[in-house]
Amino acid sequence: MKSLWLSLLLLLPASGVWADELATVQTPLGTLPREIVRGSTSPSGNLHVQGVQVDVKRGYIYYSFTTELVKTDLRGQVVGSVTGLTCHLGCIELDTESGKLYGSMEYKDDNIGKGVLKALGRTQGGQGQGNYFYIGIFDTDKITREGMNPSTDGVLKTAYLPEVVEMYGAKVNQGGQLRDHQYGCSGIDGISKGPQFGKTQGKRYVNVALGIYSDLKRTDNDYQVILQYDPAKLEQVARPLVAGQFHKSGLKAEKRYFYYTGNTNWGVQNLDYDPYTHYWMAAVYTGRKPGFPNYSLFAIDGTRKAKRQVLRGLQPTERGLVLQQAAAGLQDQTTGVRGWRFADGSTGLESLGGGYYYISHPGRDSQGRQQCTLSLYRWTGKDDGPFEKVK
Repeated sequence: MKSLWLSLLLLLPASGVWADELATVQTPLGTLPREIVRGSTSPSGNLHVQGVQVDVKRGYIYYSFTTELVKTDLRGQVVGSVTGLTCHLGCIELDTESGKLYGSMEYKDDNIGKGVLKALGRTQGGQGQGNYFYIGIFDTDKITREGMNPSTDGVLKTAYLPEVVEMYGAKVNQGGQLRDHQYGCSGIDGISKGPQFGKTQGKRYVNVALGIYSDLKRTDNDYQVILQYDPAKLEQVARPLVAGQFHKSGLKAEKRYFYYTGNTNWGVQNLDYDPYTHYWMAAVYTGRKPGFPNYSLFAIDGTRKAKRQVLRGLQPTERGLVLQQAAAGLQDQTTGVRGWRFADGSTGLESLGGGYYYISHPGRDSQGRQQCTLSLYRWTGKDDGPFEKVK
């Protein structure tokens, strides 16, 4: 795969320009490749890409391949990696100013958690029984070689999320029937950093979305639930993590938000704040609940404050801060839900600024190993296609 990419695209040391101009495009952000191909570096190579982040200024890309974080240059050549994670590392978010990369991390006993350990051929060991959810904070400046250890090489700290543990383990009364998992919480996944909802400037917060189990028979799982954290406070409580010796140094969210979409399969997979539109883009695995449009991409309007409302479908009733949808995309006349039927983005959706995005296309190489093809897109906002490939 690397040889294929290098045959298409190389940097000339003397001039610092791309050898094959057809493989790149001039943008307001600089010269960017139209496509970048990168595969998993793990021995098994059978866990798919969960999220991507692109640092155009420094020339790096970060890939979450479920149990490893891979750092490459813009040609897809590996610069370093953090391997040996025994969790589900999902969506990731890079703060380009600090070099800190945030990731949603799940250690749990459901099919996903068991599937991760089965793919790795191991157990958590130690005191590994139970369910633990963290926001991981990677120091990307320290990721300088392949195969770095997440516990001993000083590249990762984690902040424990007791609120998520409580929601995941909760039994709730839903219309007189006892159900597992508050709001259908399956853990966490989508994560992004941006201004407070209702603002376009000022302090930036880390927002992480709950995973949501698909369940067509309950009505309290039709919201995406987003928890908001102060990054400085996350840094204060974060500690190194050793699998099987899980710490509980963490904090509860400063705010809890709700966004009405209808039930989806595993909740928001990728969450990304776009400073060009001021939308918070939420890519999901399409839901199956009758009566909803079951879009795969949604947009929260970041310029509008959340409104405290009675939440739909909850019995007994509950009030919450409801985020406002963007006035864009298709609109379902029955539910009022807006969104798009866009096939990609759930495994990586990265706003670069100026309306440009890199969007992930997962697949496998000729040896059957998982890989990611990042393609450059431009935002259109059109109902029948919110993004167009840059040619």
